Amino acid sequence: MRQPREILLNAFTMNCVGHINHGLWTHPRDRSHDYTRLDHWTQLATTLEAGLFDAVFIADIVGVYDVYGGAIDLTARESIQLPVNDPTLLVPAMAAVTRHLGFGVTVNTAVEHPYTFARRVSTLDHLTDGRIGWNIVTGYLDSAARAVGKSAMAEHDARYDRADDYLALLYKLWETSWDDDAVRRDRDARVYADPAGIHEIHHDGPFYQSRGYHLSEPSPQRTPVLFQAGTSGRGQRFAADHAECVFISAGDTDTARKVSRQLREAVVAAGRRPDDIRILVGISVVTGETDVLAEARLEEYVRHANPEAGLAHFAAGSGIDFSAYGLDDEIAYGPTNAIQSTTALARQRGLTKRQLLAQLALGGRYPLIVGSGDTVAAELGRWQAEGEIDGFNLTRTVVPECWEDFVRLVVPALQKRGLYKTAYGERTLRHRLFGEGDRLSPRHAGSKRRAHFGLGAAK
Repeated sequence: MRQPREILLNAFTMNCVGHINHGLWTHPRDRSHDYTRLDHWTQLATTLEAGLFDAVFIADIVGVYDVYGGAIDLTARESIQLPVNDPTLLVPAMAAVTRHLGFGVTVNTAVEHPYTFARRVSTLDHLTDGRIGWNIVTGYLDSAARAVGKSAMAEHDARYDRADDYLALLYKLWETSWDDDAVRRDRDARVYADPAGIHEIHHDGPFYQSRGYHLSEPSPQRTPVLFQAGTSGRGQRFAADHAECVFISAGDTDTARKVSRQLREAVVAAGRRPDDIRILVGISVVTGETDVLAEARLEEYVRHANPEAGLAHFAAGSGIDFSAYGLDDEIAYGPTNAIQSTTALARQRGLTKRQLLAQLALGGRYPLIVGSGDTVAAELGRWQAEGEIDGFNLTRTVVPECWEDFVRLVVPALQKRGLYKTAYGERTLRHRLFGEGDRLSPRHAGSKRRAHFGLGAAK
C-alpha cells in the first residue's frame, strides 16, 4: 500500500446540460441549463477555488451519441451531452476570477492539426499564468469521424499511433522552437525577440508533417499538464510515455489498485518514476449535514434521474446498442472499436440490461458515496489508501448545490483528517501537482525531446 498524500480533487464537468449523472437537469434546483451563461462558469470557478480544488476538468466530445436505438432521440430529449459547447473558451473567464484553480480541457487529437492547437494551448497557459492542462483523447465516436469527413473512426490502437505522432510534433513546437532567453523585450536595441533563439521545426511523421515556427513565445509551463484517460493495453503504453495525470474508472478499490499498479509499472518501464504520474478515479458524492439527510437527498435525486439515459451514454462508450436487448438477455460484450476498457467489467460480470440499469440509478456509472461530510471524507480516504490512487474527479449531480455542499461539508472533514490541503501552493499547476518545477520532468518524453535538440533542461 502506498503512503497516502494529500488528496487531489478535480471538479469533473462539461460545457453542456447532461454530463455523467443523466436526467438531473429536471430537478427544480438544478441550474445546468445555464451552461450558456458566463456567470454560470465564473461562479463555479469561485466556488471551487474556495474549496481549494486543484482543477476543473472539462470533458468534451465531438459527435453525438447515436448508438442507442441507432438515433439521437433519447440523446436529444435528455440532453445526453447534446447540445455541447467548446470547453477551451470557458477558461479565460474562469481564470480571471481565480488565482490558483487549474483547468484541464479536453481536445480530441483527431479533429485539429497540432500546429494550430499548439498556439491555442500556449495562449491559455499565458492567460492563466501556467494553470492549463490538456486531457488527451483520441476519439471513440463514429459520428464524430463522419462529421469531419471520414467514413468511420480509425482502429483503436491506430488512434493511439496517430496520437503519438501528434505529441511528437507538439513537443517540438512547445519545447524546442523558442529558447528560454529568446524574448528580450529590449526597447533600446529595438529587439523584442532574438531571431537566433527562434528555431524552425521540421516534422515528417507517419501522420503529420509540419515545417514552421511555433507562433507563441514560451509560456510558463511550455507544455500543459498532460491528462489522459485510456487504460486499455495500448492506452496504458501511451500514458506511460506521455501522461502526467491519468483518469481511471473503477467500481471498487480492488480494481483501482490493480489498474494503478499496472500504470505505475508501465511508467517505470518507460524510464520514469512511479510517482511521475498522478492517478485519479471518477466518483459521485451526495452529502448532507447527517447521513440520514444525505440518504434523503439521494432519494430525491434518484426520482429525477434517468437510468436509461445513462445506458445510452454507456452504449456510445462501449459501441453496444443495449436497446436491442431484453432486460434479462445475455449481452454480447464482444470487442468493439470504441473505448475498450469501458466494457471490461461488464463483460467479466456478464451484466444484463436490468443489472446495468440498477447500477445507473443516479443516471451515471461512477461509484457513489453518500453520507455526511465525515462519512464521505472517511470513504474518500479509504479509496485513496486501498486503491493506491492520488485523488478524484468529482462528478456533478444537481448544480450548483453539489459543489457548494461538498465545499461546505466534505472539505473541512477531509482537512480535519489531514487528507486535504488547507491552502494552495504557489506557481504553476504542474509545480503544485508534482513539486518539481513548472516544466516537464526531465524523465518525460517531451523533456527528452528538448534535450535531443541540445537545448538542455527547461528552466
